[in-house]
Order: sequence, then C-alpha cells, then structure tokens
Amino acid sequence: MSKKFTAELIGTFILVFFGVGSAVLMGGEIGMHGIAAAFGISIIAAAYGIGAISGAHLNPAVSLGFLVSGQMPLAQFISHVVAQLAGAILGALVVYLIASGRAGYDLAADGLGQNGWGPGYLGEYGLGSAFLFELVATFVFVTVILGATGPGSVPGFAGLAIGFTLMGIHLVGINVTGVSVNPARSIGPALFAGGGAIGQLWLFILAPLLGGAAAGILHGIGVTRADAS
Repeated sequence: MSKKFTAELIGTFILVFFGVGSAVLMGGEIGMHGIAAAFGISIIAAAYGIGAISGAHLNPAVSLGFLVSGQMPLAQFISHVVAQLAGAILGALVVYLIASGRAGYDLAADGLGQNGWGPGYLGEYGLGSAFLFELVATFVFVTVILGATGPGSVPGFAGLAIGFTLMGIHLVGINVTGVSVNPARSIGPALFAGGGAIGQLWLFILAPLLGGAAAGILHGIGVTRADAS
C-alpha cells in the first residue's frame, strides 16, 4: 500500500507540474494547444513511469470509477485519493514557488491555473455549461481508462490512449472551465489561488465524481466492458 501511495502522489505531482505548470509558466508562449499537449504528455509519462505500481489513476474520479466497477477495494480507494490530493497540492506549490520568481508575477492577478467559469474567466461560460462539460468529459475520460486497461485491451498502449484522450478533452474544454475532470487537479491550485477559485471548487469536485461514478457503473454492469477472451 505504501508503494502505491507514493506512486500516486508522484504521478499526480507530475500531472499538476506538467499541466498546470505549462499554463502558468508558459501559457503565453505555447497557447491552449500547448497546454492541452502538456496535460496529455503528463498522463503518458506517469502511466509508463508508475502505472505498474498503482495503476496511475492520478485522479479521485478515476479511482471512484474503479471502485464502483468492483475493481478496487475501499481502503485502496481512500489511500489513492489521499495520495492524489497530496501530490496535487505539492505540484501546485512547486509551480507557485517557480512562478513567484518571475518579475511582475502576482498570484491574485495571474492566477495559478485554477479552474473556473463565469464572467472574467476565459470564455465566460455559465454554470450550466461548466457543469455539463465537466460531467460529460469525465465520463468519457474514465470510460476510456476502464476500457483501455480492461479485458480485450491492447497491452502496452493504455498510456497513449489515456494521454491522448485527456489532450483531446483539453482541446475541447480549456475555454469552458480550464478543464478539471479531476478533483485533485482543481483542489491543488485553488488552495493557493483562494477567493473565487475556492468558491467555485465544489463544481470541480462534484461533476467529475458523478461522471467517474457513472462510467464505473456502466463498466461494472458490462455495458462498456468487453467480454474477456
């Protein structure tokens, strides 16, 4: 359990460091396409780096999908989530410390890659659009993960499928919510950004968990699960 805990912590740190770091430190240079690629690459790196130890969930919504589909015991789910939250907070802290070394950086004005919606946030989409995007995108993401790692999947390619799926989700939704599909990824930056990011955090916890649970239920009852050959 301790090795899995450490692997999930490191893996989620990689996700936040690559993804959030790209938005905060290089967003102006690489744009939304570059940020989307960074999030996808982070998943690929973590999947092949620590996936054999913990499954590289890096996301409470993903772990919830495995729990409700019957593929993970409750104790391991809790350990994974604690590790994921710790890794995300540590990743956000490191990004913040690096960003703070740039002349003119202001946390209140420049942010820390936190998720959001509404007036003043990227495309200024409303609450309903933000919730629907996060719910559907997380459902798709967790469905792909369960399928890519389940019966009938092609060995060795799960990391690529999952990473490119996350990249695609970001290409669709960065302008909507900044893309969470992951409560840990949202909690880490929000704790440092404070203010409105904290006030909107509930959506980036609730919607991804609902989407992940729905994907897990359908997989568990066989609707989206291939028959074992």
